[in-house]
Amino acid sequence: MTSPTNSSLSSSYSLKKDADVMRLEDAVVMTKDSSQLYNPHVDVSSVDERALIRKIDMRTIPWLSFLYLLCFLDRTSIGNAKLYNMETALHLTDTQYLLCLTIFFVSYAIFEVPSNIVLKRLRPSRWLSTLMVGWGIMMTVQGLVHNFSGLMAMRWLLGMFEAGLYPGVTYYLSCWYKRSEFGIRAAIFFSAATVSGAFGGLLGAAISNMNGVGGKPAWAWIFILEGLVTIIAGAVSFWIIVDFPDDAKFLTEEERTAVIRRLQGDDQFSAAGEKLKWKYIKASLTEWKTYVAMFVCGGITMPMYAFALFLPSIINELGYKATSANLLTVPVYAVACTCTCTVGFLADRYGNRGLFNLACLCVALTGYIILVASRDAKLSYFAVYLAACGIFPCSSNTTAWVCNNVEGSYKRSVSLAMVISWSNIQGIVSSNVYRANQKPWYPLGHGLVLMYIVTGLIATLTLRYILKKENDRRDRGERDELIEGMNGGHEGNGRYSSVEEAKREKGDNWSGYRYTL
Repeated sequence: MTSPTNSSLSSSYSLKKDADVMRLEDAVVMTKDSSQLYNPHVDVSSVDERALIRKIDMRTIPWLSFLYLLCFLDRTSIGNAKLYNMETALHLTDTQYLLCLTIFFVSYAIFEVPSNIVLKRLRPSRWLSTLMVGWGIMMTVQGLVHNFSGLMAMRWLLGMFEAGLYPGVTYYLSCWYKRSEFGIRAAIFFSAATVSGAFGGLLGAAISNMNGVGGKPAWAWIFILEGLVTIIAGAVSFWIIVDFPDDAKFLTEEERTAVIRRLQGDDQFSAAGEKLKWKYIKASLTEWKTYVAMFVCGGITMPMYAFALFLPSIINELGYKATSANLLTVPVYAVACTCTCTVGFLADRYGNRGLFNLACLCVALTGYIILVASRDAKLSYFAVYLAACGIFPCSSNTTAWVCNNVEGSYKRSVSLAMVISWSNIQGIVSSNVYRANQKPWYPLGHGLVLMYIVTGLIATLTLRYILKKENDRRDRGERDELIEGMNGGHEGNGRYSSVEEAKREKGDNWSGYRYTL
């Protein structure tokens, strides 16, 4: 599933349904009803597409990736803090520590769907910056708590504020890019999680030298300093984050029009905007592929969080001291970052995101089989690389796969939040699988991660099979609607006055829409 690479928006190419669509010029579907052309009075022939995309990339991707780096760093830094006697200082038992990890994912999962609905209603610059300042404050206060109950409260609030960033930014980016361009951007954005893993290890080792400064232990300074950085980043984000394409002030009117037209030409019919209606939310709640995708993403996210939260401890138990264990996580995440971006690029170029998922999950499966069977520290450390290179690319690729297959801005917003929310509920499991009494090889933890990876494999195969069968039915004309003035179609698929009405009302259920496999 390759994407046309045009040097300017004046290039043209034909689309799938030749009977319904005449040509794609200026990156917009020119239908028989010309009134559907977005901003028909605007001439976009002078806009260079490649230059426009580079301009959007530079204004969105770097800063949003930095914000997600802070997000993932803040949620997983408790694993680094643990190595510097946090449990002893707060008088935590192993069970209490695991509960502090667990409660984060409870609030995180609860608030993801509401947050994405609010994001669509409000400006992203306001909503995302507010969330960041909120979780930065919670992060800082984590370094000031004195007992188990205080830490539990802060972890709950941290999860509540962080809940909106990943699903929100993923949805936000899908409103800017075509389906064949989205994967690499999602991969770069998500690779910030792998960078944060590497950076977290280095930062934890560096901050440990502040032990005793101001009467605070090293673990407290990890929370305080990282939280203060997040507060500052959130405050300035109000002026840095740009809003949706139709009101992005850093673009000219011609450029804004060109962005929306090219999205409409990519079967994103709602790119020009749509009003919130209950039927869009209902469509997400009753969509079969959303629930299958939830199992795909859940089978990936649980291993990812288990990996991120416990990697320093796993390496520590292999015989390395706290600082060495933190530093040894750095190359693991660096390799994972490279793999994530590579898979994102290739999946955009060749399509077949499901096949890339299957390949990556097999790599992760191999890594965890070695971890379960190995009793050699060096072999286990090698297996950690395999696990990282399989798990992290799958996460961003699955998110892009979901976005590619849902049309309708509100429907995509809710469906994406549902999938990510369900996957983050698995964080409750991942927080409790590596028990202290399983040291140093953690057979139970690795075994449960293996089970989830197998679940992800089965769900990926199922989703890809069902999507392919549906595409085949549409190719055979079994899903064609009755369109006034046109031949063919089936009454059971709906009756519409025009192709544009069918697109607008049915979204990705329109007979001309093809799912990404």
